[in-house]
Amino acid sequence: MNSFIRLTIPARTEYIDLVRLTLFGIATKAGFSYEEIEDMKVAVTEACTNVVLHAYSNVQNGEVDITYEIEEEGISIRIKDEGSSFKYEPASKSSSLHDKELNEITAGGLGIFMMHALMDKVEVLSGRGTEVILTKLFGRKEEMA
Repeated sequence: MNSFIRLTIPARTEYIDLVRLTLFGIATKAGFSYEEIEDMKVAVTEACTNVVLHAYSNVQNGEVDITYEIEEEGISIRIKDEGSSFKYEPASKSSSLHDKELNEITAGGLGIFMMHALMDKVEVLSGRGTEVILTKLFGRKEEMA
């Protein structure tokens, strides 16, 4: 049986630490390593910061709904807002920042690359607001050469 933990915070930067602290507690109990938890915290922080900066633009009052779901395979973290949505186009598997010149890289969108690098699966759903689903699987450590 899956376990769900839900948290709703105001869409303001000073509340993102609560999301990170909650994630730390849940992921520790679930058995993730310190390194895996730190990766997840960076990815979740990026997703929440995107909500604050882009969905509500620090102007509108808004909320961020976060759901942590412990599954048999790992953890899924859903970050949902009802602010301004954007059209997400997933990068192709061959797409990389390594092939680009510095002047070709824009500041926006780097967070999505980072989330993909740190998590096992990243989904972005747009419609009424945006929902980012970050998944980290148990035991998926990359071998270091």
